[in-house]
Parts: sequence; C-alpha cells; structure tokens
Amino acid sequence: MELYITRPMPDRVLDRARAFFNVTLREQNTALKKGEMRAALVLYDVVIPTLGDLFTAEVFDGMEDSRCRLLANFGVGYNHIDVAAARAAGIAVTNTPGAVTDATADIALMLMLMSARRAGEGERLVRSGHWTGWHPTQMLGLHLGGKTCGIVGMGRIGQAIARRAHYGLGMKVIYHNRSARALDMPARQVGSLAELMASADCVVIAVPGGPETRHLVGEAELAAMRPHARLINIARGDVVDEAALIAALQAGRIGGAGLDVYEFEPDVPEALCALENVVLLPHLGTAALDVREEMGLMAVENAIAYLEGRDLQNPV
Repeated sequence: MELYITRPMPDRVLDRARAFFNVTLREQNTALKKGEMRAALVLYDVVIPTLGDLFTAEVFDGMEDSRCRLLANFGVGYNHIDVAAARAAGIAVTNTPGAVTDATADIALMLMLMSARRAGEGERLVRSGHWTGWHPTQMLGLHLGGKTCGIVGMGRIGQAIARRAHYGLGMKVIYHNRSARALDMPARQVGSLAELMASADCVVIAVPGGPETRHLVGEAELAAMRPHARLINIARGDVVDEAALIAALQAGRIGGAGLDVYEFEPDVPEALCALENVVLLPHLGTAALDVREEMGLMAVENAIAYLEGRDLQNPV
C-alpha cells in the first residue's frame, strides 16, 4: 500500500512506516494546498496529515471513489479535518490521543508560571543590558500558591493540568465542562463559564478546537476576569477572540496572558508582539522528540491496522 506523509517526521516513525508501506514523504513544513490534498486522496491508500492541512468539505467533494480510505492524523486535535465530509466520502479519520497529554499540560504550567512571575519580561530585561540589579520592588508578579486555577475543558489534558496546578503549585482548582467528571484530585465544577472567569486567578483554555468553541472566550468573558488574572491558551488559537484579548491586555483589564496558539497561526499580530504582559510561544505544546515519536508511531499504527483489516485504534 501507498502511504503519504505530509511533513518530515522523526526517523523512528519513518522506519516503522517503511516496514509496512511504500512511503512518500513530503519534505516541506508548509501546509498542503487544496490541489495537493485532492491529489493525495487520489494517489495514496493512507495519508498522514497534521495541523494546517485543511481537509475541508470542498477537498472531499467527488472523492467517494478515491484511493485513500484513511486519514491517520498526526495530532490529537482534528478540527482541520471535516470529519463528516470525510465519512461521507468513505474515508475514516484517526488521531493520536494520550501521546500529547503530559507534554501539553507541561507547557500550560510553564505559561502559567512565566506569565504570573513575568519571566518573559525578566529575560528581555537581562538581555537588553538594562537590568540594574535586585531590589525589593523589582518586577513584582503573582504567586500562584493558594490561588485558584480555572480550567475550561476537563478532558485528558485539562485533568493533567489540574493535577500539576493542585499537587505541584498548591492551587485550588475549579473547572467548566459540558459534563461532570469523575476526578482523582480535588476540583470543583462551576455552573457557567462566566462564573469560572470571574472566580479564577489563572484561567487555562483546554477545549478542543472547532466551530462549537470558536471565540468561546471573547470580550464579555475577558471582562469578567479579575484585573490581576492570567489567561493561558494551549488549545486552539481561535477559541479566544484574539482582537478582544489584545484590547484587554492593552488596557490592563487583565494581568496578562500566556499563548502557545494563535487565531490566525502562524500569523501573530504586531500589537500582540508589542505587549510586555503576554508570553508568546511558537506552538511548542508537543515539541519534544520522544512525544513526537510517540505521536507519529500512533498514527502509523492506525495505518497498519487499516492495512491488516483490523479495527482502527483511535477512530474519531
């Protein structure tokens, strides 16, 4: 069978794939264009796409008899794939849950600490050569111990963040979720997103991307936050209304933000880059070699299951 991989991958992943498939590896790190996606569906039995490869309904139009029968997505998030349109064309979709949980939660904790303790500002100050030495009122930030962490979305990643916040930093945890969760840590579910935004010292966004969560956090939700509170987004960029967030940060209506994702990624507004009270990372959520290997191997195992006629391991 023919397998198409849309981005360079770690060697372990490629070696595993080549043991079972005739592999075509695209050597570019840019997103696929519409014509490339449609061609891939025609030419290959399985495609391993990833974030940025926008498999919209238009891409699947007329592909009912295409060669490809599986998109084995590299990543847990799959809002870049119109799953309903894929199914209508007879193409299954899988993802890589579990592999990304701890690494993404670590990034959330890092952004919480960096924002609260003003680490980005501090590093820029040292690098600029303008630091004049320690003094009692220098760059006073927010101590997170004993504060309240509000988590929006209590799935695998949300729960991993909650454990780190509570057991690691000594924070109280509240959360907003569509359904109740049986948790292995002290955490209280609140009745509404507005209540969470108004109650937390640090708000962490950990919901899936997609039309249902686009601009879930907008002007009204930001206005409900405490003046010292921090907003952390490690989910998808368009879950937060970026323009509303910039306005809130510029006006000092919230204490700061930590972002690993952006609404129009990879474009980051100049207005956001100019702000001192926001930490900006280049989507590092799963950027560790062993994590990316595990993600890739999971995608390949889904492809192997299809090859061997077995149930897919991670269907969506």
